Amino acid sequence: MTVKVIKNDKESVDRVISRFNKKVQASRILLKKRTGRYFKKDDTRRITRTKAVKREEYRAIREKNRFA
Repeated sequence: MTVKVIKNDKESVDRVISRFNKKVQASRILLKKRTGRYFKKDDTRRITRTKAVKREEYRAIREKNRFA
């Protein structure tokens, strides 16, 4: 989970920082840390099922409108 960047010859510090930031974004480290920052209670079965039904309804509507 460590991101390392080595400065090349004739490379500016700004460019090294830019490369480092790109590598951190690509590794998704910050995203993992942000999602794990707070405790999130698991959904109940009823809520999970309700979300699944809504999702299927939206997909059906989207498919119907796709060919209209």
